[in-house]
Amino acid sequence: MKEFVCIVCPRGCRLKIDDELNVTGNSCPRGANYAKEEVTAPKRIITSTVRVNNRENLLVSVKTSIAVPKGMMFEVMKEINKISVSAPTHIGDIALSNVLNTGADIVITKEIK
Repeated sequence: MKEFVCIVCPRGCRLKIDDELNVTGNSCPRGANYAKEEVTAPKRIITSTVRVNNRENLLVSVKTSIAVPKGMMFEVMKEINKISVSAPTHIGDIALSNVLNTGADIVITKEIK
């Protein structure tokens, strides 16, 4: 039996999941899905920063558009660290498409003029 605190919504339900993937403690179906995914194929949204070429000592915040497999986090970070962008940037601009064939884009999350 594994135990989790659900992070899908602010309720923070205390979930328990057994070897047959039976979930208890969830207040909604999203909690059950979260626990099952966390046991079978955990994923994470990655947040980071990227250099801005035409601005001295400036970084822009980025994140993955979707969660990527937890086991690939360090590989994805290596790819993020290889890229840079030029200002101006806009929220939602894609800095890198389909990173490592995960289906996730690296998306800019800050406006820079």
